[in-house]
Amino acid sequence: MASDSESITEAEAANELMRLARQINRANRLYHAEDAPEIPDAEYDALVRRNAELEAAFPHLVRADSPSNQVGHEVAASPLSKVRHEVRMMSLDNAFTDEEVGEFVTRVRRFLSLSADEPVVMTAEDKIDGLSCSLRYENGKLVRAATRGDGQVGEDVTANVAHIPDIVQELQGEGVPEVFEVRGEVYMEKAAFLALNQALMEDARKAAEARGETLDESKVRQFANPRNAAAGSLRQKDASVTARRHLRFWAHGWGAASEVPGESQHEVVRRIEAWGLPVSPQFRQCRSLDEMLAAYREIRDGRPDLPFEIDGVVYKVDRLDWQQRLGFVAKAPRWAMAHKFPAERAETTLESIDIQVGRTGKLTPVGRLKPVLVGGVTVTNVTLHNRDEIARLGVRPGDTVVLQRAGDVIPQVVENLTREAERAPFEFPDHCPECGSEAVAEEGEVDVRCTGGLICPAQRTERLKHFVSRAALDIEGLGEKTIDEFFAKGWLESPADIFRLKDRRDEILALEGWKDKSVENLLSAVESKRAPDAARLLFGLGIRHVGAVTARDLMKRFETLPALRAIAENAHVKDGEEQAAQASEAYAELTSIDGIGPAVVEALGDFFHEEHNREVWDDLLSLVSPPPYVVETRDSAVAGKTVVFTGKLETMSRDEAKAQAERLGAKASGSVSPKTDLVVAGPGAGSKLKKAADLGIEVIDEAQWAEIVKAAG
Repeated sequence: MASDSESITEAEAANELMRLARQINRANRLYHAEDAPEIPDAEYDALVRRNAELEAAFPHLVRADSPSNQVGHEVAASPLSKVRHEVRMMSLDNAFTDEEVGEFVTRVRRFLSLSADEPVVMTAEDKIDGLSCSLRYENGKLVRAATRGDGQVGEDVTANVAHIPDIVQELQGEGVPEVFEVRGEVYMEKAAFLALNQALMEDARKAAEARGETLDESKVRQFANPRNAAAGSLRQKDASVTARRHLRFWAHGWGAASEVPGESQHEVVRRIEAWGLPVSPQFRQCRSLDEMLAAYREIRDGRPDLPFEIDGVVYKVDRLDWQQRLGFVAKAPRWAMAHKFPAERAETTLESIDIQVGRTGKLTPVGRLKPVLVGGVTVTNVTLHNRDEIARLGVRPGDTVVLQRAGDVIPQVVENLTREAERAPFEFPDHCPECGSEAVAEEGEVDVRCTGGLICPAQRTERLKHFVSRAALDIEGLGEKTIDEFFAKGWLESPADIFRLKDRRDEILALEGWKDKSVENLLSAVESKRAPDAARLLFGLGIRHVGAVTARDLMKRFETLPALRAIAENAHVKDGEEQAAQASEAYAELTSIDGIGPAVVEALGDFFHEEHNREVWDDLLSLVSPPPYVVETRDSAVAGKTVVFTGKLETMSRDEAKAQAERLGAKASGSVSPKTDLVVAGPGAGSKLKKAADLGIEVIDEAQWAEIVKAAG
């Protein structure tokens, strides 16, 4: 993602805004409507900030579906009825630094034309990570509760909030208006979140036992974090489910009101508290920027000890008449700002370091941790990447380490707090823990790999899982657990054994958890792959450096697998002048293919040089018959042309783009040359874009490429 909006072209800006709109709207839908977020808050915030930056730099490019004009997400299909909010529920703009908070205060002063010595009193309170909820009271009695939804339409959860003890059914005390809509957050405390996930796992285990099956814990759907759990628990058709989920609530504002009982934010929030609804214990007034930042630091430092998750501090202009004058921008009030916390960190104990062996033989160290909640997620494992990373951190079992979750979904160890403690260093193995073969790092590489190849059980099972994966042969029903089980029984030793499973029908049926229908489905899925796509099969064999695109490039040139093998075998360096000449010729032919370099040629030669690999290959091809590889093309504006994709593609992967070009009858090249006819440039395009300009080659953006694809039908 570009960092300077002034350094990109209008085409690049339009392209990036299109991608940002899709990404942010998808994130909003998953977070607000489906309670299934897939990216961390920090990453989402970065996307929103980038979108705002581009829109400010290119205001004429603001899209009709701009995320800047949207709050939350439209309510998805739901058993709950919809509710239209009388007063729209807004979101908040974010600040991430002290300087941005200072700019917020300056903007307020400038908008209101205040003198430099005029005090601007703000309220500050912790921003709880929950689900926004509106409670409408009429004559003091609760008549309706609704989620925020897209800010204009939410879901009716009146029956559900009746089971949240913090939410009173009737406001008590003096001065309750005829109509008053309290707004706040429904949340779940950390302890309740952990207990809920444990209960879901236990329920799944009991259900599996009742069916006579062994539970696959990886398939048990649990909540990702407390906010996710709170949302899923509140938005239940059956309110009795909500009742069992131990939800909490606190108020932080109001919406529709026949009368506002006060002249300041502080005064009204305290009145709501007096009526019987809880508010944040951290809620306070701040009379200067210094006091605002001091409140932020105090709340931030106390965050680890709180029983619930918070992700920032919210500042609001205290005077309501000033709030009214300041008004709103597209989706947020000018008088409020959320000061977000940086990436959350947590300390825990590294209890052990295990070594996992992948399908390519790579030895990956995995740290087993004392469970700890980081950024709303319970973390028990963390990758330590390789032996160099272990040496850099100096970690050993028993160390106290600091974890961080920010833009990365996977937590990382950022510090070892007990590095100086007297403890023996961790000895990275020089032999494979699975098969005992020597484990070495090739020259220039940091990764240590097992040399056992297909004799290594870990590599064999991982390669089998890769072979049946979606990007390879895509065989339904052969999941990781099944492959592990069949491998342990000696039924699957190589890819060819998958196509012999039909001879084990009765043995599979005798296994726990297998029924006639499930066995039939599995065997049918296997039989449907007897004539597989040659490129997918080649990719599925897991030859080092031969990815999905490389496999397609090779098959486009050689069409059949035997033809590829013949040239690849000759590429392996042998003794003797004649053999050396053959190797040189084969090498030249392979490297003449665009995208095929020395590493791929060497990997192919090494693969076919090993007798056990040739045996696996011959055995497999005796049971399957891939047809000659042909790329189906159609007439298009780029048929017969050479196309180069450069920069960051935002709506598709580079592999998908190249595949599209091939289907349109074009050649996808990796470099710009005088033979290039068209360059498709995304954000961040550098030297290739400059070279295209120097050569006078036509350049289009990703949106224009999409139009070419669409026009071809």
